[in-house]
Amino acid sequence: MHAYFHQISTAVPNFLYSQPFARDCMKSWSTVHRTQRIIQSIYDRSGIETRYSACGDFVPGREPVLFKPGPDGIPISPGTGERNSLYASAARELAVKLARKTIESAEGFAKDDITHIIFASCTGFANPGPDYHIIRELGLSDRVQRYTLGFMGCYAAFPALRMASQFCQADPNAVVLVMCLELCSLHLQISDTPDSILANSLFGDGAAAAIVSARKPKPGRPAFRVCDFTSSLIPSGEQDMAWDIGNHGFNMVLSSYVPDIIGTNIRQMLDTTLQGKGMALDDITEWAVHPGGRAILDRVEESLSLDADALSASRQVLRDYGNMSSATVMFVLKELLESAETHEALTCAMAFGPGLTVETAVFERVGCGSAVRAVPVLQPVAA
Repeated sequence: MHAYFHQISTAVPNFLYSQPFARDCMKSWSTVHRTQRIIQSIYDRSGIETRYSACGDFVPGREPVLFKPGPDGIPISPGTGERNSLYASAARELAVKLARKTIESAEGFAKDDITHIIFASCTGFANPGPDYHIIRELGLSDRVQRYTLGFMGCYAAFPALRMASQFCQADPNAVVLVMCLELCSLHLQISDTPDSILANSLFGDGAAAAIVSARKPKPGRPAFRVCDFTSSLIPSGEQDMAWDIGNHGFNMVLSSYVPDIIGTNIRQMLDTTLQGKGMALDDITEWAVHPGGRAILDRVEESLSLDADALSASRQVLRDYGNMSSATVMFVLKELLESAETHEALTCAMAFGPGLTVETAVFERVGCGSAVRAVPVLQPVAA
């Protein structure tokens, strides 16, 4: 018996910043010419055009709430408690909105069908959390089982989806709402350190959700059938990607060596993973690679000898949203479903996180080819 992702929906906060606008803000907050040149270079080579944020403090004309300017005009770094307070309120609002959208869009499912909620996030903490408020505000059964996966990083969608699949395999009647929600921008660090500059250039806010069950999808209804998940580690990268909690938000360690570490190891790692499933690299027809950054996508494409357009979905998500941590790969999977021109495909998905952790999954895309693609209309609020 297999589990299926019947519906993937996404949502973003209200505020949209262009990458040039964010770049120029960061440059204006540094008085060191060398740092300004580094910021210019990193932002211009990011492959990102726009990112969403739950924080509207940098919208021209708005009164800052979190990042208030000091006497020199540079934002004063808010404390972790202040940042987390905004996370709690914004995450609740976004999670309820997305859960309602996901359930209403899932053909053949109703809110009374939901038996489990798995909520993944690494950018804030609240208890009762968004999973609780989903049940209360949508009127779900108070017997729905709730699970929270916290502080795992960009790969957390895979443990969440794996857990949902296991629930469905154990109970054919299980219907699981999986949600990954990240408000990375709340941890903006006004710093000249290379790790902070790189992180500031990449991360944005967003949420994605899926309905997972053992029910076979209706004919013509696009879905992913779960084949397998695999977890791997690259211990040599342990010190190059990490995240801890500081007094002024979460501190990101993100070395510029990460793309090269991934590129050096991914081919052998993936070959071993696929061989264990009785498959080879050539069997994969679609790729859903977490766009941790443009350089990571470049190294993966090069190391796996992929076609020039093989990672187009990942690059599009990076361009339009940036890196939204755990939610990002689900945005990519959604893009593959909506843009599919064939009825089925074998999809390999992967994401990377602290450790250095590599999570991979193989899905069979089914029921596509006649799907109508929805093109979101973006409403920028900052130049």
